[in-house]
Amino acid sequence: MTQQRMRTQAVRADDGLGPNTDIGARLRALYGAVQDEGVPDQLLDLLEKLDSAEQAQKTKNAGRDGE
Repeated sequence: MTQQRMRTQAVRADDGLGPNTDIGARLRALYGAVQDEGVPDQLLDLLEKLDSAEQAQKTKNAGRDGE
C-alpha cells in the first residue's frame, strides 16, 4: 500500500464517516455546479407565459364573481 493511500485512509478513519465522505464531497460538488448554472431562457419564457395565463384566469374569475 502506498503512503498516500495509507494517509487517506487514516484521514477517513479520523473523520468517522468512512467511505461516505467521498460520496458526500462529490454530491456537494455536483450540487454546487448545478446551482451555478443559469436558468435557460426557454424556461424563463415558459414561466412568464404561465404567470400571464394565471393572471388572465384570475381576472376572468373575478369578473364572474361580480356578476
